Order: sequence, then structure tokens, then C-alpha cells
Amino acid sequence: MLLALHKPYGVLSQFTPEPGSRWRTLADFKLPSQVYALGRLDADSEGLLLLSDEPGLNSRLLDPDAAHRREYWVQVERIPTAAALVQLARGVKLSDYTTRPCVVRRLDPAPEVPPRDPPIRSRKNVTDCWLSLELIEGKNRQVRRMTAAIGHPTLRLRRVRIGRFELGGLAPGEWRELSATERAAVFA
Repeated sequence: MLLALHKPYGVLSQFTPEPGSRWRTLADFKLPSQVYALGRLDADSEGLLLLSDEPGLNSRLLDPDAAHRREYWVQVERIPTAAALVQLARGVKLSDYTTRPCVVRRLDPAPEVPPRDPPIRSRKNVTDCWLSLELIEGKNRQVRRMTAAIGHPTLRLRRVRIGRFELGGLAPGEWRELSATERAAVFA
């Protein structure tokens, strides 16, 4: 079984709570027993999270050598220059590694997304914009670290696509089982 969940902000990508954590867990969504998250999204990230009960799908989907593309929409502070976007696309040197090249584009106009609870911080004198980043790797807090490295901190982060399967109209907190065609799109 392969499920798609629109993980809301403030939810850990696991079923067991962490001691002292203020975050909710996947146990709150009445998912079928025996499923586990394929990869993760940080509690402060939103969007498409796949879950399965099939061993081996995690490595098949997330190994960078398999080159499964994942698209993230990232709201950042200020508007990056063309040079900053090229730097992001070529790969950014972080403290412990250099990211692989990725596809980057500015989303103009900004995408329509459901409001977040709580809303992102907003500052009167600081503009923001949305970017699309398409990656084939997913290290810990990688997208946030990448945008910070080019001087544009992430305000909001949403995963919208894995392979050719898109989050689409799935509302925050909703989940459903994928059809055979959708499943094939994930691994395309």
C-alpha cells in the first residue's frame, strides 16, 4: 500500500512522540496500521509525505543515486538575484557537504497555498518571494540551509511533488491511497 498525506505544519514525520515535544505526530491522522513514512518532512515543513507498508520502498525512492526528483516550494525573505539562483542551482557549500545541482526557478506569480496555522512571520519592510527547488537528495534541513547560504532565509517550505506525483488538491491533514497509475508516477 502507498499513501499520500498532506502533512500540515507542526507534525513530526513519525508515529511516536518525542519526550517534551510540542509537535503532533502521524498517529493523529488515523492512518492504517503498519505504514511508515518514506523519508521525512521536518515538523515546521508542510506538504506531500508518502507512507507505505512495503519494505524496500524507502531506499528505492530516497537514494540519491536513484535520482527521484522532489519539488519544494519555498517562501524566502527578499527577492534573490539571478546570480543567487544560479549559485543555488549549481550546488551550495554547506558546513558538512556541498549540495548536488538542482533545478531552481522563481514562482511568479506566487502560488496559491492554504493559510498556515500559525501564519509565517511577516515584516513590513522586508519583501518575500516563492521559489521552486527540484532536488534528488534530501539531507537534514537541506532546503532551509541552502536558502540561508545564499542569504535568503526560508519562511515557509512545502513539498509539492515526488517523481511525477503531485500533492494537488489534497487538503492539509488529508490522506489517501494512491492508484496504480499514481504509484507509477511516484517512481517515474
